[in-house]
Amino acid sequence: MAAVLHYYNLWEGVTAFTTTRHGGYSKDNYASLNINPHRGDNPSSVRKNLEAVAMELGIDADHIVRQHQIHETNLRHIDERYLNFSEEERERWLEGVDGVVTDMPRTCIGVFTADCIPLLFFDSKKRAVGAAHAGWRGTVKRIGEKLVAFMTDEFGSQPEDIHAIIGPGITLKNFEIGQEVYDTFSRAGFDMTKIARKYPPMHPGKEAGNEEKWHIDLPECNRLQLIAAGLKPENIALSGIDTYDRHDEFFSARRLKSGFGTMYTGIVIR
Repeated sequence: MAAVLHYYNLWEGVTAFTTTRHGGYSKDNYASLNINPHRGDNPSSVRKNLEAVAMELGIDADHIVRQHQIHETNLRHIDERYLNFSEEERERWLEGVDGVVTDMPRTCIGVFTADCIPLLFFDSKKRAVGAAHAGWRGTVKRIGEKLVAFMTDEFGSQPEDIHAIIGPGITLKNFEIGQEVYDTFSRAGFDMTKIARKYPPMHPGKEAGNEEKWHIDLPECNRLQLIAAGLKPENIALSGIDTYDRHDEFFSARRLKSGFGTMYTGIVIR
């Protein structure tokens, strides 16, 4: 079975992509191309999915880096040491990690999402790449900005040389939030006039009430962060894919509720 990937046109000699829900072996809410080993999916299906993705990319399955994310801002540099780690050492090294960078060819790094925002980075001068998981918690903690700074520390990257992709995720019209989330962004210093708007409730009724609800534009919030970090606006591309609307093609946590798989948005230097 051939893995079905959604590709991005980023740079010659660099492959950037997001897995879809097609071309894999998983069933039910994991259907079908879930390579995340931390979601409760059948391990055999996850492994076969991983091998299918590796075959599509033309790399070794063990060179696809898969961390356990926890909505924090812990970052890791994937280097030659990692390739020499045992499977257990790799799991310990990648526990609680939401962002990764590397400059090793034919080693794929990425992040898992299902409505959260995946961020990919490529430094065209240093030929280094990065990936960050920016759910609302990671976004409010500015993981995108922190990963740009991490690439500067690790590779000597200059922000103006970095190109970014803001991948598939939930968008403004579908990301309804509570007042407490709005207040968290506001206290963190975000300009709420640029990223938040009120809409009629998505699920009106006695319990939900009929008052307008706040929505936050996570893709735009991350785009503004990356510009603040020094990236050129013209070097930031948005996928334009809303996972809530296109849940038949991409995993959506808000649609699937529980026991679901995730996409993997990855990048590999050739």
